[in-house]
This record gives sequence, C-alpha cells and structure tokens, in this order.
Amino acid sequence: MNNEQKLWKDRAAHRLKELGVYLRYILNGHLVIVLLFLIGTGAYYYQNWIKTLSSGFPAEIIIAVLLGLFITYSPLYNFLLEADQVFLLPLEDRLKGYFLKSGFISLIFQGYILILMMAVLMPLYAHVSNSGFSSFFPFLGILLLVKTWNIAASWKIHFHVQASVYLYDMLVRYALNTSFVFMLYKQANIFLLLLLAVIMVLYYTYFNGKTKSLGLKWDTLIRQEEKRMGSFYRLANLFTDVPKLKDTVKRRKWMDLFINNIGFLQEKTYLYLFSRTFLRSSDYLGLLIRLTIIGAAALYYISFGIGQILLAVLFLYLTGFQLLPLWNHHQNKLWVDLYPVASQHKTTAFQLLLLVILVIQALMFTLVILLKGEYLIASFVLISGVLFNLLFVYVYSKKRLKY
Repeated sequence: MNNEQKLWKDRAAHRLKELGVYLRYILNGHLVIVLLFLIGTGAYYYQNWIKTLSSGFPAEIIIAVLLGLFITYSPLYNFLLEADQVFLLPLEDRLKGYFLKSGFISLIFQGYILILMMAVLMPLYAHVSNSGFSSFFPFLGILLLVKTWNIAASWKIHFHVQASVYLYDMLVRYALNTSFVFMLYKQANIFLLLLLAVIMVLYYTYFNGKTKSLGLKWDTLIRQEEKRMGSFYRLANLFTDVPKLKDTVKRRKWMDLFINNIGFLQEKTYLYLFSRTFLRSSDYLGLLIRLTIIGAAALYYISFGIGQILLAVLFLYLTGFQLLPLWNHHQNKLWVDLYPVASQHKTTAFQLLLLVILVIQALMFTLVILLKGEYLIASFVLISGVLFNLLFVYVYSKKRLKY
C-alpha cells in the first residue's frame, strides 16, 4: 500500500456501492410505506401535543438530554477490514490522511442526522420559548462544532486499552454535551458557554498528549466497524439475502424455562430449534422487546380509538415482518438438512412460534390500553390483533417465504 489516498477512495467507494445496492432493496419494499404512515401519524400527534404545552414546560432539558446522547455517540466510520490488523499495522504512521478523511465523512453523515433531530425538536422549543425558528441555523453551526469535537475526542480515546477509559469518557462527554446544549437553548450567558468550550478544548488536549506515544487499537476499531455494518446487514436481510451477515449468539440460560417444556418428540425438533434460535441468536428477542415497548408507549399516549387499533396492527406487522428471516436462519447449515424430520413439521413449528410471539405482543398492547380504562378499545385491539396475526402467519408469511 503506497497511496493512502487511493486506499481510502477505494474503500469508501466500495462501501457506498454496497450500501446503495442494499438500500435499493430496502427502499423498494412496502415496509417503507408503513413506516411513512407511522411517521405521519406520529408527527400529527406530536404537533397536537406541542399545542397543549405551556411556557413552563422544560423543553430545554428534554432537548439537551436527547441531543446530548446523539452528540456524545460519535463513531468514526473507518472502513477497516479484518485483515487490516495484519497488513496495515506496519503502515499505521502513514495513515493519518486516511483517518482524517474518515473523520470528515463521519461528520457529514452524523451532521445530517443532527439536522433532522434539530428539525424535529425545534417546533417544541419554538412553541415553549416563543422565540420562533430564527435560532435554528446559529444553533446548528455551534452544535456541528461540538459534534466535531466529540468525533475527535472519541478517536483519541481509541488509543487506550482499558475498557474503563471508554466508559468514563462517554460519561464525561455526555455531561459536557448535555450542559452545553441546555445552556445554549436556554440562551445562558455567553461566558458560561465559553467556559464549557474551554473545558472541552482542555479535555481533548489532555488525551491528545496522553496518546501521542500509543498505537491504534486495530482489533477494537475493526470490531466496532463490523458491529455497525452487522446492524445494517440485519436490516437489509429483511429484504434480500446478505451473504456477509454474521450470526451472534448469547447464552441467556435464564430463558431456558420457556423451551424446557417442549416435548422430546421428532415432530417438535424444529419448534425447539426455532425457539432456541429466537431466544439466543442475533437481535430477534431484542427486536420484539424494543418494538413492544415503543408500541405500548405510543398506545398509552394516543387516545384516538381507530388510531390505536391501526397503530397496534402496524406494530404487529413490523414485528412479524422483521421476524420472518428466522425461517432462513439455518439455511446454510448442512446438518439441519440431515434431520430425519418431514418438512411439514418445520413449517408447522415456524408458524406456531411466530403466532405465539405475535399473540403475546397483542396481549401486551391490550393490557396497556386496559390500564387506561378504555375497555371497549382494548377488546377491539385484541380481536383485530389476533385476526391480523392469523392472516399474517398463515397467509402473508406463506406467500412471502414460499414454504
């Protein structure tokens, strides 16, 4: 490798091409229409909620907490590969330009997301503070500088070996970022903001000096890059096969009680396999928990009857659709094909597990609405949820997976 500029261009071009290929599958899927409908519904209720707020609502605190989280999480997209820790390690001193360009492209991408977040939160601030939207661009420029500082500081921290350093760094930067954003939106005295800015500069200067004699932790950087791409591959895998997708497994021994009662019978083989896979592999269980919590929270705060029913069905669809890859989870494992089990048992097991999962989620949504005292709406949510689940499992999934 004699030209680090060419290396970066080749890596960036390859990554962008790869992302473009998978994004075409994602954006062409009808899931996007559902998400747009969900976003539109959320925006409608968000605007109505803002109108009910008084001038005493702590908008600045909420904005500071949310923006502080995003600004603090500032990874550097380095496009590194597993083999680089062998072949590029001797050339580390000649790759400063490579990582500088990676930092710049990271700032562009994360800056775009920052603009979207500020656009969402600005109506809340404008309504509560009665200051309008005139401060949007000045705030954006300042926060982009803070984001740049976070990316640079996060990069310097990656020269350390100790895991505790990463944790302390995240806590310190989050405290600084949250305080800065709060005082910025509160329009505090300029000297307080300058004081925090000086602390940020001193913080970076300290770690810059401490890490001058240290080398890059290639294994950590590569592992983080693979983890980020793994998340994208799992999303793309909902729409097309992704050969690069790697399985991750967690033991979760405490959840064995959910599968210990599965009978030791030949026809139960795939039910046991799919159940254990759901509980241990990738993000299937985490996906269910996240969507259930988000859906339950949305149903709790929305009081429009038909809207609650549609929202519950939407979240059931999102959950079921993203669990469909479980069917092909073991398709590349030859030993599964050696099972002396009829294929119909595989189909029956998958449909049963998917139905049980979705019915449990429907029950959770119904329980949330019952807690609000809306018994009639809760019954409609339960009935429509169960009917949708039956259609999704025995009609839609059958056509989608062609089993």
